[in-house]
Amino acid sequence: MARLLDIGLDRIRNLIMDMATLSEESVNAALESYEKGVMLRPQIFEYSEKLRILQLEVADFATELIARYQPVARDLRFIQSCMDVAYGFSRFGRYAYDISDVLEAIGAIPDCDKSYVIEMANTAKNMIKLSVESLKKLDKDTSKKLYMMDDSVDALYRSYLRFVLTPRDREYAYAEVRCFISALLILRYLERIADHACYISDCVHYIVTADSSPRR
Repeated sequence: MARLLDIGLDRIRNLIMDMATLSEESVNAALESYEKGVMLRPQIFEYSEKLRILQLEVADFATELIARYQPVARDLRFIQSCMDVAYGFSRFGRYAYDISDVLEAIGAIPDCDKSYVIEMANTAKNMIKLSVESLKKLDKDTSKKLYMMDDSVDALYRSYLRFVLTPRDREYAYAEVRCFISALLILRYLERIADHACYISDCVHYIVTADSSPRR
C-alpha cells in the first residue's frame, strides 16, 4: 500500500514536470520571436504568469507535505529541492518575457547580425533540456556537462561585449546601435537562463547525494 507521502511526492513531481514543459515553451517562443521577427509578447506573458502561479502552488504544497508528514533524508531533500527547481523554471519564463519585452521596445530588427544570439540560444535551449532530463532521471552527473556549457555561454557573452566595445573609425549608425543593444540584453538574459539550468542540476545532485556543491 502506497504511503500518503508517496502520493504527495507524485503530485509535486507532476507539478514540476508541468512547469518544465511550460518553461521550455516560453523560452522557445521568445527565441523564435527574435529569430523570425514575430511579436509573441502577450503569449509569452501568459506563459510567465502561469509559471509564477505554479511556482506558488509548488511552494504551498511542499510546505504542506513537510508540515504534515515530516519527511526525512531523500524525501525531504526532494521536497526542498522542488521549491528551488520551481523557482528556476519560473525564472525561465520571466527571462523569456524579458526577451519579448526587449523586442517590443526596440521594434523590428531584420537586418541585424543575429549569429551571436542564435548560437547562445541553441546552447541555452540544450541546457534547459538537459536540466529537465536530469530531473526526470535524477541523474546527478549531468551538472558536469551543464557547467562546461555554461562556461561557453559566459565566454560568448564576453566575446560579444568586447566586439561591441572595439573602437571603430566611424560612428555607429542608429540601426547598428539598436542591434547592439537588443543583442546585449538578450545575451544577458540567455546567460541567466544558463545559470538557472545549472542550478536545477545542482538541486538534482543534492537530492541524490546530499551534497549541495557538485563542482567542489
